Amino acid sequence: MKIAVTGAFGYSGRYIAKRLLDAGHGVITPTNSLRRENPFGGRVQAFPFDFDQPDRLRASLAGVDGLINTYWVRFDHRLFTHRAAVENTKVLFKAAKEAGVRRIVHVSITNPDIDSALPYFRGKAELEAELASLGLSYCVLRPTVLFGKEDVLVNNMAWALRRFPVFGVFGSGDYRLQPIHVDDLASAAVEKVLGSGSEIVNAIGPETFTYRGLVETVRNALGLKRLVIGVPPVLGYWACALVGMLVDDVVVTQEEIQGLMEGRLYVDAPALGKTKLSEWIVQHRDTLGLRYTSELARRTDRVSSYRSN
Repeated sequence: MKIAVTGAFGYSGRYIAKRLLDAGHGVITPTNSLRRENPFGGRVQAFPFDFDQPDRLRASLAGVDGLINTYWVRFDHRLFTHRAAVENTKVLFKAAKEAGVRRIVHVSITNPDIDSALPYFRGKAELEAELASLGLSYCVLRPTVLFGKEDVLVNNMAWALRRFPVFGVFGSGDYRLQPIHVDDLASAAVEKVLGSGSEIVNAIGPETFTYRGLVETVRNALGLKRLVIGVPPVLGYWACALVGMLVDDVVVTQEEIQGLMEGRLYVDAPALGKTKLSEWIVQHRDTLGLRYTSELARRTDRVSSYRSN
């Protein structure tokens, strides 16, 4: 089959593309990073997203059997916003349908909510509804937090633990999350794009952590003695904002803190992934957190390859 994978030169898209190629499928990638090194050489042809030129986007999807969409933004910024990401994705969905794509696999988020005050979860819910209205076969994958060699959250958590004597969690830190390994998500995306029938799948890992428990798991795996304390969310936000000024990044947003504390990264569902984060951290403890990974740099630097941590 011929499959389009958005962002195949980035994070999750790269893992998905590799699995498809290994299985003998053809892969193309709509991307904003045409100048980034192509890790697959001539095996993956890249096309610009062309959201503002739907005819060209539709033409690039001609002959494609399935689309796996990972395109999104983590936070609002002067260069990109959730609202723009929603509208762009709608253009992509429409172009795919008009190009004759038979099935779409869309990466969403756990607990999307059209009535949420949080643009991330509201936007994801809006896109799920848009996808369901197209009349195409589809699968929605709802992960929580991804982890892997190029990950941001767990790596930067380890980075902070390595450098500061105290780590503050927002409030009590007892809200839960279920991280899934990026390659487990990729495996599910490949399986689902080859399937039929419309479905929504919670793409969660095999372990559930409280946020405090996750920090302590990373700390213990690294062999560090660090005090983990609860801090008022507003104080935690401003402390992260100060660190963000030092590393030129958005470490966390107020909306992300609220989403965490509302428990939106937890669902009562069977695990989809098999890789245990607790074991993965131990396996990568010698390199995890040695360098800070900037989400903002990834969004603004469309040339450099994603670095493994």
